[in-house]
Amino acid sequence: MFFKTLVVGAIETNCYVVACRETREAAVIDPGAEGQRILQAVAEDGLRVKYIINTHGHGDHIAANGTVKEATGAEILIHQDDAVYLTDPKKSLLAFMGANKPEPPADRTLREGDVVEIGTTVRLEVIHTPGHTPGGICLKAGNVIFAGDTLFAGSVGRTDFPGGSYSKLISSIKEKLLRCQDDVEVYPGHGPGTTIGEERAYNPYLS
Repeated sequence: MFFKTLVVGAIETNCYVVACRETREAAVIDPGAEGQRILQAVAEDGLRVKYIINTHGHGDHIAANGTVKEATGAEILIHQDDAVYLTDPKKSLLAFMGANKPEPPADRTLREGDVVEIGTTVRLEVIHTPGHTPGGICLKAGNVIFAGDTLFAGSVGRTDFPGGSYSKLISSIKEKLLRCQDDVEVYPGHGPGTTIGEERAYNPYLS
């Protein structure tokens, strides 16, 4: 597996392009803005995008779904509890970001324990981590977790939006993510990467 990070949009969302080295098949995780820039990055690496995966349904993580899908024909995947966000600009908060146009609906919905296979070498395990949104997920590939807005370096996802729950978020992190080894790398939806060990030891929300 290899991946690159693109920081996109006014809210500086981390969009990850994850690919199989052998087949050049790829997934775009959280294309939140700047669809053409994401497509350019994909083309530069000679990749074929098979999936668009949203870690949750907020606008800053889905707003370029349509652009990427139109250009690549990729399937849009999101947890079943957040699928409605894609086509409801108010629910996704896109309406409050000045965009009233819905994104395309999900081609397939995900659940806890599902595995998304990319090429011959990449297996993304779906970990359902509700709290930021009802259908928030993390994606684990070996020693790497793409955490969406569940866990950040030194912080956690906000829970004051509709559908958020602080107690569920903290339970999701402690019961699912902190069970991983300390050396597992965490790549969040915003900001710098971290490790499970760093967050276990120093994150003030997890003490």
